[in-house]
Amino acid sequence: MGELEGRVEGHRDGHGFVVPDDGSPPVYLAPQEMRTVLHRDRVRVRIVRLDRKGRPEGRVLDIVERRKAPIIGRLLYEGGHWIVAPEDRRYGQDILIPKNATASAAVGQVVSVELTEPPSLHAQPVGRVAEVLGEIDDPGMEVEIAVRKYEVPHHFSAEALAQAAALPAHVRAVDRRRRIDLTDVPLVTIDGEDARDFDDAVYAEPYHGGKGKNALSGWRLVVAIADVSHYVKPGEALDRDAYERATSVYFPRRVVPMLPEKLSNGLCSLNPDEDRLAMVCDMLVHEDGSVRAYQFYPALMRSHARLTYTEVASVLANTRGPEAARRVELVPHLLHLHEVYRALLGQRSRRGAVDFETTETKIVCDEDGRIEKIVPLVRTEAHRLIEEAMLAANVCAADFVARAEHPSLYRVHEGPTPQKRLALQNHLKALGLGLHLSDEPTPGELQAIAQSVQGRPDAMQIHALLLRSMQQAVYTAANVGHFGLAYDAYTHFTSPIRRYPDLLVHRVVKALLGGRRYRLVPSELTRAPEPHRGGPAAPRQGKPASPQTALWEAAGAHCSANERRADEASRDVQAWLKCRFMREHLGEEYDGSVSAVTAFGLFVTLDALYVDGLVHVSELGREYFRFDETRQELRGERTGVRYAIGTRVRVQVSRVDLDGRKIDFRMVRDGADDALLARGRGASPGPAEPTPGDGRRNGRATKAAGGERKRASGPGKRTKPGAPRR
Repeated sequence: MGELEGRVEGHRDGHGFVVPDDGSPPVYLAPQEMRTVLHRDRVRVRIVRLDRKGRPEGRVLDIVERRKAPIIGRLLYEGGHWIVAPEDRRYGQDILIPKNATASAAVGQVVSVELTEPPSLHAQPVGRVAEVLGEIDDPGMEVEIAVRKYEVPHHFSAEALAQAAALPAHVRAVDRRRRIDLTDVPLVTIDGEDARDFDDAVYAEPYHGGKGKNALSGWRLVVAIADVSHYVKPGEALDRDAYERATSVYFPRRVVPMLPEKLSNGLCSLNPDEDRLAMVCDMLVHEDGSVRAYQFYPALMRSHARLTYTEVASVLANTRGPEAARRVELVPHLLHLHEVYRALLGQRSRRGAVDFETTETKIVCDEDGRIEKIVPLVRTEAHRLIEEAMLAANVCAADFVARAEHPSLYRVHEGPTPQKRLALQNHLKALGLGLHLSDEPTPGELQAIAQSVQGRPDAMQIHALLLRSMQQAVYTAANVGHFGLAYDAYTHFTSPIRRYPDLLVHRVVKALLGGRRYRLVPSELTRAPEPHRGGPAAPRQGKPASPQTALWEAAGAHCSANERRADEASRDVQAWLKCRFMREHLGEEYDGSVSAVTAFGLFVTLDALYVDGLVHVSELGREYFRFDETRQELRGERTGVRYAIGTRVRVQVSRVDLDGRKIDFRMVRDGADDALLARGRGASPGPAEPTPGDGRRNGRATKAAGGERKRASGPGKRTKPGAPRR
């Protein structure tokens, strides 16, 4: 039929897929075909047939490139042979280790393996132990595994460390030249209690100026951002390491930073009472929340206080309270910041920007790195204040670059695809919401839906559905706007310590201020990356790109892919910690809500612990359950019992699989509860009406007594899709 090249994505059940380089649909590989390849190998395949749904199945013709990255797993001794069972089940095969290649590792220890012989039809892969990481229950082992499993660079090069060590400890006289002195302006940082790097500081004051039609009444809003570009120069060792990482990666109790600590926590951190170099966005905000004027300039600043969100929220809630008394000289400035925030918030509402209600959680660990508790993150007025100030600065940066017609990276977020729009429309209709989506939905339409369901018991789940209907935000040289925030142009300018795109935007802004152009230099790093699971879409079609535009697109694709990598590594660690936490709660019962419905069961979020787990269909009773994809519900054919998103349930923790990052629940209820639940969901006992659609998915009957356990969100994960990053 046809030949193509792509990357292998293994599946823990033994089969796999080839993700083609050209963006065409994945090609299925049967378990027999997977015997000669490993997860993330690059191969050339021939499509040999199409299944009855028209999906391609392939045969491996050639291995184009073997993945050279080490494989992480546990060393075992079975049947007289040493083997390593990969921690990532997508590899599908154990690795044989010769007895003289175990590097003195003990049975059960976590090791890193380098392959010495690839797999074949008749032999499993062979390797040697390259690194012994330690025991599976050692504190921090989950992070050590994740950074290697997802190939997150976690050691700086010797050249980068030497360059960082050679930097001065303080701002020098030569660094102060040609900068606006803002050291007398009471800029403050506002961050979380556990923050260690401070890359933004804010200040606001009332402003009244101009006459007649030009009169402006509002505020001056100053956002000062650490001037990382002064110390990290293009092409140098620090820059190469930062670009390779593209972002800092945040785990509970540990951060893998984009820059060495001397920069991230020292020279480039806006620590209180220390002179620091900054790039400033100085704005005039009208009382209606619109930014009427702005300017960028390099500055010398000094943070007058390191404040926390909790502290600022307390001051704003009670200006006569103890927190306000401790910061009495800053209270007027904080009130001005709050005033400008309220104006910006009003403008956000008028734009129709999307603002969904979701619950974010924080894992609190003990000294050994184990979970003590999982708590909801409460977004205060202080959180929102900083968010709106940063959004305003980012928009000004995008406008400044766009007006100059200079190549750069934009933060692009597109709305629902036609397929996702139709699916969302059908789902809303099935829920009884008579809300219509236009062919090209606006952010305001989605926001109106979100507001209309406030007060419903399934409001949070509906908000999650709205979020999933939109595409992921990416970095790209093509400015097509930010759907969720309802901006025509948006970029990232405010976090150059932890995001490489922000550093690039700083360089562009500086070049424009100096009357110059900033040019990316071709290098091994700026070549287009290989496609990444969960990463950005294929490059946009159109007229051939200029060499500079092509380099910017490659940089954007690289940063987007590494952002996804960081997200995956962070989620993997959180899933590990939650599984280890839930092992201590086996057999216990909890109340929760159904957060997702699939043909093979229900995902339930526990109220008290904020942990998700699966109730398999085999735990729902001795009858057939039919999965209605449109309504996103399971319905019993005999009793008519319905389980849909938002359904309240009580479950028991029945099984925890640490290696598979899986938590299983068992439904706790009796026959009387069935009838009550059916009435509560509007169902009546008796056979369910057949539903139209695909006979295998929409309206598929699933036998409760068995059925294959499948994944909810692709190979290697059972997690709910999260909100798109802004």
